[in-house]
Amino acid sequence: MKIELFTFCDFAQENGGKLTIVGTFDTIISHNFPCVHPQLSVVIRIRFDIWEFASHTFRIETRDLNGEMNMETINGSVDVKGMGNATAVSHLVFTISNLRFKNSGVVNFILYIDDKELSSIPLHVRKG
Repeated sequence: MKIELFTFCDFAQENGGKLTIVGTFDTIISHNFPCVHPQLSVVIRIRFDIWEFASHTFRIETRDLNGEMNMETINGSVDVKGMGNATAVSHLVFTISNLRFKNSGVVNFILYIDDKELSSIPLHVRKG
């Protein structure tokens, strides 16, 4: 399996196998801390090879540079089925509201598939 896309954005939706993504970013700027970011979406596109067609569990954890979690873990499963092709794509789209940050820094969003770390992306939180 390969991660084709893992990003933050202002808005995302999946409709009939197509992704709509608006306003990708990796940095949030706040004048004061603690702060609350009203809403962001996390979008992941995973390509599976034919021998990986099955049900897979996933989880997304967040960790700052001190190893502390910033939000509840997102857990779920994805059932990968082929449509006559040698590969299949699955989309994971999550909208997170009122994400709180104690101070500036970096928060890593870490993707695990079947309890194995597959990828991570940083979200930079800066004072500005």
